[in-house]
Amino acid sequence: MSCDFVSLALSGVQHLKPYQPGKPIEELERELGISNSLKLASNENPLGPSPLAVKALELELSALSLYPDGNGFALKQALAKKLDVAETSITIGNGSNEILELIARTFLAPDREVIFSEHAFAVYPLVAQAVGATAEISAANSTNHAMPYGHDLSAMQALINDKTRVIFVANPNNPTGTWLASAELESFIQAVPENIIVVIDEAYFEYVEEEEYPDTLQWIKRFPNLVVTRTFSKIYGLAGLRIGYSVSSPVVADLLNRVRQPFNTNTLAQAGAVAALDDNDHVSRSVIMNRDGLKQLQSGFNDMGLSWIPSVANFIAVNLGQPGLPIYQKLLQEAVIVRPVENYGLPDYLRITVGNAEQNERVLIALKKVLAQ
Repeated sequence: MSCDFVSLALSGVQHLKPYQPGKPIEELERELGISNSLKLASNENPLGPSPLAVKALELELSALSLYPDGNGFALKQALAKKLDVAETSITIGNGSNEILELIARTFLAPDREVIFSEHAFAVYPLVAQAVGATAEISAANSTNHAMPYGHDLSAMQALINDKTRVIFVANPNNPTGTWLASAELESFIQAVPENIIVVIDEAYFEYVEEEEYPDTLQWIKRFPNLVVTRTFSKIYGLAGLRIGYSVSSPVVADLLNRVRQPFNTNTLAQAGAVAALDDNDHVSRSVIMNRDGLKQLQSGFNDMGLSWIPSVANFIAVNLGQPGLPIYQKLLQEAVIVRPVENYGLPDYLRITVGNAEQNERVLIALKKVLAQ
């Protein structure tokens, strides 16, 4: 009789459902026997990777037989200079996603609780459940709020108790694209007890142009329990390299680095990230394309009589007024991949990554066609 290996796993792992990424282009084309597919499902940069990063990768190819710098010295040095933070405050991760896991492994346990909002990034409940922590999920803003489905900080604060150890706040939030202004977020952090780690997930930081949007790195010295995570996957176009980082107090960074695996980021990722930090032209062009693309998609939604959630990121969630999953499946037949968000509690929405003008037009035409069927 074979062993019941599931029963040997930790309780949280036994019931864990793996994160489902956006459908790969290769998989769709293999399944349907089609070509020239368009993927606007994973919030990738339509401009591609930073050109400076690509050049840097070429220079590192001959060194691939050697282990990477396990401490990421050059990248930490570049980040410290760019962000005006101490190198000892930085933790490098295999994407900022890994940093979220490191935080959970460091501060959460079966007798501890984590708080995050309804409709927040799907990785928060995954990392909490994997370590056996209890997730307390706060109600999101109402549909008539200026930030519908966004974080309600008052509701999050009301859930804090003596078992709370971590609070995840996405700003802007995925998949809604909603955001928190500086004054309200700062007041919230001030009200959180110092023994609770507050994580501000800023994966889409570089895309935001709102004047009241905060640069929370400026608060690190004032709030020793604050951890800010960012990534090179989005605006820098390095999603395939898996590289991200966090900035925190040196004490918290030291703890995260104790549980971080050796050589968790590879040589190419580190070199590409260092070069990308200096590619201001690529960042500027990405911001402009995203600004124009959001307007283009919103205009197209208006023409179809559809509403959407206001977004400051490089994606937008559109309300179809009907279940989104069947529409998503019909769009696949049109060789267009977007993201259904029923798993986020938004069954009537699809999240669409902002592409270039041609890509945006293509998804709008496809959406109009399938909605008319």
